Amino acid sequence: MNIIPCSIKTPKELYDISGVEVGQHFYWQIGGFQIHAQVLITSWVVITILLGLVVIVIRNPQTIPTDGQNFFEYVLEFIRDLSKTQIGEEYGPWVPFIGTMFLFIFVSNLSGALLPWKIIELPHGELAAPTNDINTTVALALLTSAAYFYAGLIKKGLSYFEKYIKPTPILLPINILEYFTKPLSLSFRLFGNILADELVVVVLVSLVPLVVPIPVMFLGLFTNGIQARIIYS
Repeated sequence: MNIIPCSIKTPKELYDISGVEVGQHFYWQIGGFQIHAQVLITSWVVITILLGLVVIVIRNPQTIPTDGQNFFEYVLEFIRDLSKTQIGEEYGPWVPFIGTMFLFIFVSNLSGALLPWKIIELPHGELAAPTNDINTTVALALLTSAAYFYAGLIKKGLSYFEKYIKPTPILLPINILEYFTKPLSLSFRLFGNILADELVVVVLVSLVPLVVPIPVMFLGLFTNGIQARIIYS
């Protein structure tokens, strides 16, 4: 058995070894930056859908609400209740942030089942739901963790850090580790569920392309909504 020695002399060599990709991806080169075009395209499609629906339905609010206005008022009440349940009576300032994140995740999840991303051909890779990419879920998890940290500092000041030495200072390393691993857990949980759902549908369509995949697709729509709700539980 021959053993090939491997030596890493520069940070660039370490970066090259760590740059492992699964499948192909489509990138845009803008200046000195490499932009993940697949995620950017699908994310802006989702954002456009959300903004378009809001503008169409809410641009002319009625005293006697229309069906569309009723639906958006229901969504707003749901987000307010969700925020109040998780935060308490001081939930008001956080409704825009929580609502934006929740709706983006919810519509992104649904887009994987409802929009025919695969028919759009790219030079490399293929389009999929934004939350089907680890880059999106990591960014969302980091935003949520940063907001959580900011809220704790605003409410409790420096005494916020006392939580890391409770119930005993011995647990300080574990509590710090838990804080840094939480975004990783959130991002992989959302990414894994959406990726698995789309893979199951693709496999079933390739094997039995007529009737069998339909119940799985409806189940995927249900689980996508549950995933968006769990992320902010």
